[in-house]
Amino acid sequence: MIKMSSYQRPKGTADILPGTTEIWQYVEDTARSVFKRYQYHEIRTPIFESADVFARTSGETSDVVSKEMYAFEDKGGRMMALRPEGTAGVVRAYIENKLYGPEFSKPYKVYYAGPMFRYERPQSGRQRQFTQLGVEAFGSDSPALDAETIALARELIASFGAKGLKIVINTLGDPETRKAYHEALVNYLKSFESELSNDSKIRLEKNPLRVLDSKDKHDQEIVANAPSILDYLTPAAQDHFNQVQGFLTALGIDFEIDATMVRGLDYYNHTIFEVMTNDPAFGGGYTTVIGGGRYNGLAEELGGPETPGVGFGLGLERLMMLVADKKFDTPLPLYIVAIDAAAQKTALSLATAIRHQGTAVNLDFMNRKAKAQFKTANKEDAQFVATIGDNELADGTVQVKKMATGEQKTFKQADLLNDFDAVKANFD
Repeated sequence: MIKMSSYQRPKGTADILPGTTEIWQYVEDTARSVFKRYQYHEIRTPIFESADVFARTSGETSDVVSKEMYAFEDKGGRMMALRPEGTAGVVRAYIENKLYGPEFSKPYKVYYAGPMFRYERPQSGRQRQFTQLGVEAFGSDSPALDAETIALARELIASFGAKGLKIVINTLGDPETRKAYHEALVNYLKSFESELSNDSKIRLEKNPLRVLDSKDKHDQEIVANAPSILDYLTPAAQDHFNQVQGFLTALGIDFEIDATMVRGLDYYNHTIFEVMTNDPAFGGGYTTVIGGGRYNGLAEELGGPETPGVGFGLGLERLMMLVADKKFDTPLPLYIVAIDAAAQKTALSLATAIRHQGTAVNLDFMNRKAKAQFKTANKEDAQFVATIGDNELADGTVQVKKMATGEQKTFKQADLLNDFDAVKANFD
């Protein structure tokens, strides 16, 4: 009887096993292909950063920082954090590596893909360790870039066959807009302060705009009648938003405006957006799969130069739900059967040489009989099986069988060592 281990993976994490990793690779490769068409290049940042990087960018009142961030003190007494999202680290890297210099083209476009960490209640498509894909474009304040970013987000999700897409946009305006709206919103919410949830009471003092994003049902009833930020846009902010809408219309992208949408992080301003889908893979009803927007001023928060930016992020696990049933049947080009132990050295040498030619090869390492090896070759969908026994060892040959037709031919071992593709061509 096999004793079961008492060790289990941490709650909110997953073991991604062979058979599933192929689907992950498909999703990652597809995303990279889409990003490349828009001239985004990969950037990789550390999995942990100074906790202040996220507090200064995401906002201390955001759920990400105040409730969900994995923070710890390292051996040097510094407060560090596992990254809860990708943008802050990318902005830090942009500044630290002086990617704003004149030698770099603008906008400077990058994408990232990697593990993030948030302490939240695990659920379908949402884990405590999750993989986030995202894009960031630095250095341009153009409304056209906002529209292109939304177009990229839509193309990305559509490339996985998502049905029932919906684009929702809003604007958070410029600093003047936020100042005027802040005053109006506080005046409105103060009259309901005693009814607000405890979290929203704290937000009312530190960042009233975050009250609009409350998940508390009664809070939502209160903010339903709150002033709309669209009524406080400065002429410049209104013009930017109008241009974004014009570019989206020119691209043939339908969209809705939701004046209550604020997104979950404090660094956004001007255009924000979500890509939603009612694809059956998510159980019906509209689900947000991509969210992002513009974040002018974020670089300055981390000590960098004035740098406009725009981007989006999404959880890879969400995309996985769209292609969970996808099958990857990859046949094995060659399986080598060693009739007995004496043939195993030659079989391994052949396998290694053919692998060097770029062809996948497998063989037996369990000292099984030839019949069991042939069963494994069938199970692995081998296209060809090469057999080596006493006779083949004696005369330096190998028997090669094309499994689809049953045709079998004898070749010199040197033929396989030199060019296995030429051996395969003998069966065409």
